[in-house]
Amino acid sequence: MFHTPTHLTTPATRAALAAAPLLLLFAGVALAHPGHEHAHGGGFAAGLAHPLLGLDHLLAMLAVGLWSLRQSRVLGLAAPLLAAAGMLLGAGLAWAGIALPGVEFGIALSVLLAGVLIAALVRVPSLVGAGVILLFMLFHGHAHGSEMPQGASLVAYFAGFTLATLAITLGGRLAGGWLMARESRLLRGLGVALAAVGALFAFG
Repeated sequence: MFHTPTHLTTPATRAALAAAPLLLLFAGVALAHPGHEHAHGGGFAAGLAHPLLGLDHLLAMLAVGLWSLRQSRVLGLAAPLLAAAGMLLGAGLAWAGIALPGVEFGIALSVLLAGVLIAALVRVPSLVGAGVILLFMLFHGHAHGSEMPQGASLVAYFAGFTLATLAITLGGRLAGGWLMARESRLLRGLGVALAAVGALFAFG
C-alpha cells in the first residue's frame, strides 16, 4: 500500500500545495502589467487598476501586509505607508527619467524574498524592515511610473496606485491576521507558495 510521506501532510505543506496552483494559474498576468492602457478618469482609474491587475504587484503588496504581522507594532502599523512611500519614490524616479537596472527581475525577486520571509517567520529590527519594504516597493513603483498612460494626470495616476497600494497591503494584514488566529502554519504555507511563484517570475 502506498503511504503519503509525512512531510507532505503537514498543514503548511497542504496550504502551499493548495495555494500554488491558484497563484500559478494567473502567473502570465504579471508579465503583461495590464491596467496602464486605461487613461480615462484623468489617470486615476489607470493608477488604481495597475496594482490590482498586475499579479506580481498584487502578490508583493499582499506579502508585505502578511509579513508585517510578525514585526514590531510600529513597523506593522507603518507597513502600508512604507509600501506606498516606496511606490511613490520609484514612480518619481521613473517620471524623472532615472532608470533602475533590472526592474522586472527586482519585482519578481521581491515576491520571492517576501514569500521566504513569511514562510520562515523572520522578524527584523524596525529600521531594517522599513528599508526592506521601501526597497521591494521601489521596483514596483518604478514600473508604475514608467507605464503611466500618455496624457494622464500625474497627480491622479499617482493617487490611484497609492490608494490601491494602501488597500492591498491592509488587505494582506487582515488576511494574515485571520490565518494566524487559526493556525500560523497556514501563513507559513502561503509564504512557501508566494516564494514558489516569485521564483517562477524570476527564473521561469
